Amino acid sequence: MKIIKRNGAEVKFDELKITAAIEKANNEVVETERLSEEDIDNITNNVKYQCEKMRRALSVEEIQNLVENEIMKLNAFAVARKYITYRYKRALVRKANTTDEQILSLIECDNEEVKQENSNKNPTVNSVQRDYMAGEVSKDITKRLLLPEHIVKAH
Repeated sequence: MKIIKRNGAEVKFDELKITAAIEKANNEVVETERLSEEDIDNITNNVKYQCEKMRRALSVEEIQNLVENEIMKLNAFAVARKYITYRYKRALVRKANTTDEQILSLIECDNEEVKQENSNKNPTVNSVQRDYMAGEVSKDITKRLLLPEHIVKAH
């Protein structure tokens, strides 16, 4: 069975990653609200079964949604909250990193698109880099906050 990672690559399904993610969330809550090892194993097995039943490769997000649902079925809402919060924080980090990488590529003069953009501008000059950085930040904010997600995905 395969899963589709965020970058589009298909990789082998690894149930240990599901178990590890649940355990991390579980360890964040007070002991009285924690899931048992048996509960965690059951959640992992239920998610694996649901994935196999679909007879297609599921995305990471789809699998994470299944995990959330299974945790909530057990009324382990504190664990579910921690799991959901962790997913949200990771999504923010992934979004932030795209801008950081673009800006670093400008500073290091590794961005071929910028090098080719305007032959009258030297991409190693600080004022030119500043202008390009402002453009990258503007593009990022537009993608993340201003444009609807379906338009961003279309490009």
